[in-house]
Amino acid sequence: MCRMTRKRQERLRQTMSGLAVLMALSACSPISVHRLSLVDAYRERTRSALEADHFSASTHTVLQRQNLLSVWKKQPEQALASLRTATQAGFYTSDLSSQMFALAELSYLLARRRHDPAQFMMAALYAYAYLSPDAPEGERPNPYDVHFRQACDLYMLALTEALGSPARVNSQVWTLPVGRLELQANPDDLNWHGHTLTDFRPTARFEVSGLNNIYSTSGLGEPLAAIPRMNPGETHSFQISDKMRVPVSLFIELDHSREQVLSDHMSGRLILTANDNATERREDSHQVALQYDPTTARAISLSESVDWSAEYASFLNGRYFDDHKRLQLAAIEPHKKGRMPVVLVYGTASSAGRWANMVNDLLADPEIRKHFEFWVFSYGTGNPIPYSAIQLRQSLQEAIHNLGGVQADPALGHITLIGHSQGGLLSKMLVINAENHLWDGMVSVPLDHLNLAPETRSLLKEALFPSVMPEVKTVVFISTPQHGSYLATLSVSRFLGRMITLPFTVTHVLNQLIQADDALRLDMSPWRVASVYGMSPQSSFIQSLSAIEVAPEVEAHSIIPVTGNGPSSTASDGVVDYESAHVPYVNSELVVKHSEHSTQSNPVTIAEVRRILFQQILETSSDAPPSGDMTKKNIVRIGGEYVSTGRSWK
Repeated sequence: MCRMTRKRQERLRQTMSGLAVLMALSACSPISVHRLSLVDAYRERTRSALEADHFSASTHTVLQRQNLLSVWKKQPEQALASLRTATQAGFYTSDLSSQMFALAELSYLLARRRHDPAQFMMAALYAYAYLSPDAPEGERPNPYDVHFRQACDLYMLALTEALGSPARVNSQVWTLPVGRLELQANPDDLNWHGHTLTDFRPTARFEVSGLNNIYSTSGLGEPLAAIPRMNPGETHSFQISDKMRVPVSLFIELDHSREQVLSDHMSGRLILTANDNATERREDSHQVALQYDPTTARAISLSESVDWSAEYASFLNGRYFDDHKRLQLAAIEPHKKGRMPVVLVYGTASSAGRWANMVNDLLADPEIRKHFEFWVFSYGTGNPIPYSAIQLRQSLQEAIHNLGGVQADPALGHITLIGHSQGGLLSKMLVINAENHLWDGMVSVPLDHLNLAPETRSLLKEALFPSVMPEVKTVVFISTPQHGSYLATLSVSRFLGRMITLPFTVTHVLNQLIQADDALRLDMSPWRVASVYGMSPQSSFIQSLSAIEVAPEVEAHSIIPVTGNGPSSTASDGVVDYESAHVPYVNSELVVKHSEHSTQSNPVTIAEVRRILFQQILETSSDAPPSGDMTKKNIVRIGGEYVSTGRSWK
């Protein structure tokens, strides 16, 4: 009886154990759902070979259906070859786009592991075949598919790795893992405004710092930054810099791409397109936007060409530009007929690089690019302001002459000068009719009464009796000490003024003036005529210049930064008081609150310059910028404050 009871108990325990196991197994369902954060969910949906050593969910599906997942883990080359064979055989051809993307993604992963340029080229070709821009619309992938943009990036980055740095842009033949590729290049693509483009640097790997905004044009292709080679005999007075980088897109196209990439012999074309030559290419009736990185190209130009230490060297050494080895007037792009020049003139102990943020933002606007081009004037900022103003005037006159004159291009007769700080004073010297007011305010003896050499007399007339340069139609003063800067009165400023080496031409003129009238010895001492003392409120030059108004035929604007938010009467930008920068003879005055002296990068300042340029487009062109885009109320909305002036408001 006890034995029977024990057997029953044992069977009961076994039964209960079995039931427990079954219950446990039933709790481990083969399908489950887990809640993710939005960040993790997005990361899961968009994962690809672009960001790590793993492929996308769709490529996982392709490999799973082809029974190649385990093969990829152990023998990736074999898995890739098997997938290619299956695609050639038409297996799962209803999902050909996914298979093409998988081939591109897996080729990219394998190329990265093996550091194989040929495999990178295959990844680019597969990505192009996935995008298939030459195919009928019904055969192209859905542009809303996340893989569409990923394929564009696979194409770009794979070409970056395959073609190297500098990129090889000539005709070439490749031996690929699956066959042969022939690429033909058109030598004419290297021609850019009469210059041959060279040294094509990929921009995909660069990170830009120091610029407020990064602009790029999304599309298809490898973005590059090229250098235009200077031609023998080009004028040294006005040209683009030999360090300037041109944004270029390299595009490899294949006819019938999906058929070609699955064959063992492929042929295509290498096409180079500069950013300003074309913004898109046509494939049959389909438009293909091209990829450009203009900000990165400009940043490379600045990093390679701007010697920031020269800001102080050109301030202390007035002969810095006298050897003609350094450009005083340089264009950011070659002149195009119909584009109006905007000439940027920097201030004391500064350089062209200080305009980078403003130029970068303005050139991002297609209307600005269409109607304007930017020139930058460089000068020895310690030199006498009238002397530097002569150089500015002569440089502009020579540039206009070299470009054929206003008769050849009326746009050259619509110059806008934008001067920051001392640069504003130089600019003013080109938009006034001084007559004898400057001379009489500085020298007690009439010029005609002095016994001077003819060349000295001529130089003094040019420097101190300026008239309006007829080609200049607009002037913009930024942080300009119209009545002088209090910093120029400090002892350290006077000490620096005595350290400045003036050009031989200036010292020769000063010596002749002293010889002609010894009473001028004190007023014509080098430190007094240099720019530092010349911007002192006690300077007879600045006092005389401030009393002369901008000629009525020239449109004038003031942009005045102040560091705080208090009343303007006591405000300052840290270098120039508001009251010194304020003049009534402008068509508009904008006060930029909470901005220091170097306001060129301030978004309110840049927006105001853009507004002024847009107004010129309205006045000179039948093209109308977007209505309501750049009105004064919008400048006020982002932080500007307009002040009434003595001229009609513009």
